[in-house]
Amino acid sequence: MKSFTKNIEDFNCAHCGAVVHGNGYTNHCPKCLWSRHVDNNPGDRGANCGGMMEPISAEPSGDGFIITHKCTICGKTKRQHSAADDDVDTLIKLTTNPEFVFGAK
Repeated sequence: MKSFTKNIEDFNCAHCGAVVHGNGYTNHCPKCLWSRHVDNNPGDRGANCGGMMEPISAEPSGDGFIITHKCTICGKTKRQHSAADDDVDTLIKLTTNPEFVFGAK
């Protein structure tokens, strides 16, 4: 089984409504960092869940960040590298105070 399938897709973020122009590696909105649970393996579009993937944490890694997403429907978690066009202020707020960005649970 392939571990990665490149898919170049544009989409409207289902969380904040931003228009996102995909580059084949895009898996989350660069504005709010939310994603959708559509893949089993990156890019395969094989997941049946379709739930919203909430960014629950971010940690510095090299010259970027690792974002952890958690599905709001099935609870699956996935870690993903940040992208160059991700909102840095949102990433930093997520590392220091997730409730500030996404609301108290």
